[in-house]
Amino acid sequence: MDEHDWLARRFEGHRTQLRAVAYRMLGSLSEADDAVQEAWLRLSRSDSEDVDNLGGWLTTVVGRICLDMLRSRKSRQEDPAGAQLPDPIIGREDGIDPEHQALLADSVGLALLVVLDTLDPAERLAFVLHDMFALPFDEIAPIVGRSSAATRQLASRARRRLQGTPTVPDADLPRQREVVDAFFAAARGGDFDALVSVLDPDVVLRSEGGPLPAGASRFVRGAAAVAGQALTFRKIGAGGVPRPALVNGAAGMVFTKDGVPRTVFAFTVVAGKIAAIDILADPDRLATLDFEPLG
Repeated sequence: MDEHDWLARRFEGHRTQLRAVAYRMLGSLSEADDAVQEAWLRLSRSDSEDVDNLGGWLTTVVGRICLDMLRSRKSRQEDPAGAQLPDPIIGREDGIDPEHQALLADSVGLALLVVLDTLDPAERLAFVLHDMFALPFDEIAPIVGRSSAATRQLASRARRRLQGTPTVPDADLPRQREVVDAFFAAARGGDFDALVSVLDPDVVLRSEGGPLPAGASRFVRGAAAVAGQALTFRKIGAGGVPRPALVNGAAGMVFTKDGVPRTVFAFTVVAGKIAAIDILADPDRLATLDFEPLG
């Protein structure tokens, strides 16, 4: 085995971890893969013999790459309302793919990624690398170009932004499914009161792509408003056959037509109530996602 092959094998041993870091940083599976590939190119051009801790070195490199990508994205995004939902990870309810499981450790629900998207890039980096991957602030500080104390403050500000937001779903997956099924049953039956009963008073609904009936909105807050939106969507249909699925490890629903996913519903169920609903119906984005057969 030559030196290049030896280095490639060592890199592959860290790929899953690096992809998990990049997904949490970027919320995009394709961009996460791009960041990991760029890390490999930088490693292959460097003097790896001087690297004592390859995993730590690669993590910081991926962090720098993702930080640059986030800053570039932020500079292009003039209208925050135009921000797209993060890429969902779809799986069967009877078991999640091991590769997906590695990406979803630490309850990385879609709602959490949505909130992470509201953070300043440096805040997001400090929070992800320290709070999710236990990297010391001394190692994160050079990436953001600040002192260790200032980097600690970045992570602290990120935590404060996350406090009080519905980002971590209940651990009881069967109970989540009961609540989600009750939501769709009430929507199909046109039962406004039943819809409100399964929604948190401060529930938020976010949607991207797909047709919108008159009076509907891409962002809605509050149980009554979300229930009304659900009834409005019912008039145009969800676009296919409903199939229960795991969406980022939580109970969700994928509507398919002729076997092709048309709409993905992601739910965040907290304390037995739906606290967030994220709907992705953009056909171009859905075509890029990796769907397991849902049966």
